[in-house]
Amino acid sequence: MTLQALGEAAGLSVGFLSQVERDQATPSLGALAGIARGLGVDIDYFVATPSIGNGVTRAGSRQTFSLPGSSVMYERLHAEFPGRGLSSFVMIVPPGHHSEMVHHEGDELLYVLDGEIAQTVDGETIRLGAGDSLHFRGSSSHSWANESDRPARILWTGTMALLRPRQETDRHQSADTDRSPAVVTELNHATSAGRTKP
Repeated sequence: MTLQALGEAAGLSVGFLSQVERDQATPSLGALAGIARGLGVDIDYFVATPSIGNGVTRAGSRQTFSLPGSSVMYERLHAEFPGRGLSSFVMIVPPGHHSEMVHHEGDELLYVLDGEIAQTVDGETIRLGAGDSLHFRGSSSHSWANESDRPARILWTGTMALLRPRQETDRHQSADTDRSPAVVTELNHATSAGRTKP
C-alpha cells in the first residue's frame, strides 16, 4: 500500500503520514483510528488500554495512557459492551501541543474542563475555554491546539469505536491497584511502500 492510498483511506495528508513514518510526528487517537481503518486492522493492533468492566470509573483511580512519542495523556471513560456507540476520554493536553488535520466518520463533542484550546473545523478556528463545548461532524476537516501556557483538560466524546482493550492486557493489569500510565504497544506496521510507524 502506498502512502497516497493510505492517506486517502485514512483521511490524512501524505505529508503527515510521511512525517509519522519517519518518527517526526505522532498521530492523535482520531488519526490513528484512520490509519488503522486504512490498513484494514482494528486500532487495538497499535494500542492496548485497560478495560472498564462495569462501566464505572472513579476520579483519582483511572489509569492514564499516552501514545508513543506523544505528550498528550488520556483517561479512558467508556466501557465495552455489544452495541456500544460512544467512545469517551479525558484528554490532558500540554501547552504548545498541536494536533494534525484529520477527518473521519461519525461526530465529536468536546467539553473543556480546564484551560483552553483552539479548535479548527473546516478552516474556522474556535477558541474554547473552561465550560465551553463544541459538537461537530467528524467528516469536517479538523484539528486542535493548546496555544496557552498551561495544560488543558478536555472531555472528548465521539461515535468512532476507539481502543478496544486487548484481553492479555486486561489479565495483567488492574485499574484498582495500578494507577501508573498504561503501557502502549510499539506502533510498527510494515506496508509495501515501507514501514509505517505512527
